[in-house]
Amino acid sequence: MFGKLNRNIDKLNQFLEEKNIQELIYILGSRKEIIKRNFYAGIGRGIGIGIGVTMITAILILVLQRIVTLNIPIIGKYIAEIVEIVEKNNF
Repeated sequence: MFGKLNRNIDKLNQFLEEKNIQELIYILGSRKEIIKRNFYAGIGRGIGIGIGVTMITAILILVLQRIVTLNIPIIGKYIAEIVEIVEKNNF
């Protein structure tokens, strides 16, 4: 019974050594490393969100401009009103 358990523990230990899990455990256990990684991850997410929102907004504006230039009666009228409101409230 204990022989099989020891073999399984040895296999698990060998697997962990091969996959460098010990280094990962050290990194996860170090508060400085956790703070540093989370800081960099936060900066990356913030930049990614900023770029993503900018691109989506630009695409949306382009689509709305195309709709206005097509002169579709109902939709174009509402978009033109939105554009006027935005232009009036432009800071």
